[in-house]
Amino acid sequence: MGHGGGVLVFTGEYRHAIDGKGRVAVPARFRAQLDEGAFVSRWLDNCLAIFPRAAWDDLAARVAALPTGNATAREFARFLFGSAFEVELDAQGRLLLPATLRTWGQLDAEAMVVGARDHAEIWTPKRWDTYRGGMESSDALAAQLEELGF
Repeated sequence: MGHGGGVLVFTGEYRHAIDGKGRVAVPARFRAQLDEGAFVSRWLDNCLAIFPRAAWDDLAARVAALPTGNATAREFARFLFGSAFEVELDAQGRLLLPATLRTWGQLDAEAMVVGARDHAEIWTPKRWDTYRGGMESSDALAAQLEELGF
């Protein structure tokens, strides 16, 4: 997945308002990465995810490679694709979050848009603060990463 010869990487965290129509501004530094279109869906840890088309296609291929006889694989496919919407940014760089996703994500007036390498995540500010607070123990994270071989 390249962009101008480089790998797309979403980084940083940004607080944005959600307007009355359910639109949220996408951080300016993320917009070029979504030029080819994007998908928004439920995601892990009770947040939403915005995937550029290329990253979405890669994810879809990985899910397709999972064994269809496995109940967890089927559940994940339904979780992900059953809630996915193809979206485009408007002229002001806003993304319309479908009502079903706003309800599922408990999003109201504000959202945190957080970079997560190959995608961006959308969290309620309260949920993000709680989640981030749990990540502050670098010793625990280091131990978990070591178990993953990192």
